[in-house]
Amino acid sequence: MDFTFDDPQSAVAEAADAVFAGQVTPERIKKIEASDDRFDRELWSNLADSDLLGLTVPEAYGGSGHGMVEAAILLEAQGRVVAPLPLWSTVVAGAMPIAVFGSDDVKDSLLPGVARGEVVLSAALAHTTEASSAKGGRPAVSAIKGPGGVLLTGTAPSVPFAHVADAVLVPAALPDGTVVFGVVDPRAPSVEVERAVTTNRELHPHLHLDGVAVPTGRLLAGGEPEASWAALGWTLERAWTGLCALQVGVCESAVAQTAEYLNGRHQFGRPLSTFQGTMLRTADAAIDTEAVRVTMWQAAWRLDRGVDATLAVSVAAWFASDAGQRVVHATQHLHGGVGADVEYPIHRYFLWGKQLELMLGTSSARLARLGRQVVDAVRRGQLGGGTAP
Repeated sequence: MDFTFDDPQSAVAEAADAVFAGQVTPERIKKIEASDDRFDRELWSNLADSDLLGLTVPEAYGGSGHGMVEAAILLEAQGRVVAPLPLWSTVVAGAMPIAVFGSDDVKDSLLPGVARGEVVLSAALAHTTEASSAKGGRPAVSAIKGPGGVLLTGTAPSVPFAHVADAVLVPAALPDGTVVFGVVDPRAPSVEVERAVTTNRELHPHLHLDGVAVPTGRLLAGGEPEASWAALGWTLERAWTGLCALQVGVCESAVAQTAEYLNGRHQFGRPLSTFQGTMLRTADAAIDTEAVRVTMWQAAWRLDRGVDATLAVSVAAWFASDAGQRVVHATQHLHGGVGADVEYPIHRYFLWGKQLELMLGTSSARLARLGRQVVDAVRRGQLGGGTAP
């Protein structure tokens, strides 16, 4: 595979770096984290002005019509500066599935606003890992069929930036075990938004739904059972790959900051970077970062080309969860006592790395899922050149 960016992708990378590098500083992030909604709206507006929020919005709705690779480029740039924005939830978890599975009315009402920076989207994807591919898993929210649609009841936990979202994609389980995937207004009277602070200081509120009516026109894939399962799995693969892209940026920047710190600090008359212990641990962190990077790009590349990406996404998610948290632990420790200072910049990267690990699922859960997928692929003759007995 050739991971070299083409001209449009290089333009996305340059534009993203220009916006983030020009505005995001530790002082600015600290100020945003102290605000009520913890959302940098000025930066959001600048991303819209640079045509970056509409990356995955089809051209017919005012966007650029790009795919997972371009979205990953943007999210990696965000991860490098840990900017407090609903970028992943809007561009990947929200706009991408709406563009593919949404009705014309839903697309018309939401996607142009996303591209202009006027609409924020989110998705209630926490705890849906098993529901994506094995029908023994169930979303946290329940659904019953009502006149002209469904009624949703239950709690959707940890919905990123739900407090500022204009619409939230919520998967829900019907009594027969199938799912629907509805577009919900979080400001509806039957929705309660409970404030919840995450490990990395973002707000990911819990949504309490009490008989929320979702008409058929606001159900992805029209609410058809098999198509809804496919839409949920499709969405999760891209959402997880997006989280991996964020983790690449977080790890890359954490390693770079650590190398700079070790070069600048001296002990016994020489830089800390010249001691074997610090060199080896920094090298391990750099290797882990590259593993997260290459597996993420493989998943994104396969998703954009319509090639089966099931195993590639799971491999990338496992590396981002396992190796990612290892990197942020190492880089914090290599800063010594200053790394324990919660106000020091490297601590924020530690928090982001841990939060992304939690959103992806723990490494042990990820590894178990990957193992089941490998066994299933072998049984179907898609791996290993044969069929298991």
